[in-house]
Amino acid sequence: MPAEYLFDAPEQPVVPVEGEAREFPVRRIFCVGRNYAAHAAEMGGEVDREAPFYFTKSAHALCLSGGEIDYPPGTADCHHEVELVVALDRGGFEVEASEAMGLVYGYACGIDLTRRDLQAAAKDKRRPWDLGKDFENAAIIGTLTPKAAFGEIGGQRIVLRKDGAVVQEAVLSEMVWSVPELIAHLSRFYTLAPGDLIYTGTPAGVGPVQPGSVLEGEVDGLSPLRIGVSG
Repeated sequence: MPAEYLFDAPEQPVVPVEGEAREFPVRRIFCVGRNYAAHAAEMGGEVDREAPFYFTKSAHALCLSGGEIDYPPGTADCHHEVELVVALDRGGFEVEASEAMGLVYGYACGIDLTRRDLQAAAKDKRRPWDLGKDFENAAIIGTLTPKAAFGEIGGQRIVLRKDGAVVQEAVLSEMVWSVPELIAHLSRFYTLAPGDLIYTGTPAGVGPVQPGSVLEGEVDGLSPLRIGVSG
């Protein structure tokens, strides 16, 4: 006899897939910090080629493109960060970089929302970033495109527009750590699994979001992303 829950179990977060009736169930969200040199510089840091670093977001922080969200609570300085998102449909531990792309199902355009003031306060006190990074609707994502339909990662343009004006722009080849390198390194510390998402870092140009803002993210070859922010 199946166990009975004390209350209704939360719904499984899912992402739609381009051209598919099936959806991608999300297990975990890993995020890469400072993976574009110009962004590292604008944040007052340098790129560390010794190893990438990460933070995580809860799967229930996921927010699908196309709607409107409330301005996040507890902050007066919420920032946008457009990113390429990698979706895994195979798992592995201590995966070699040469084998890493075999774990990838596809890609999406994403936005990592950050309560920058809370993150900065945590950094000053050498505390974790959770309050600044992991909150409702903080991991925005567009429709997934399967890997074969996207092709090799290289010179694709990644862009964020705020209220119609371009505020972030780069090409994916500018990432400091490539997708295979990220997967291989991350798999030294976690047993990666189907349903894991990796937000691969943001280009320069991050900045504040205001109530009433409309954010539009694009990566060449992927479905565009759009989200409104209410007051």
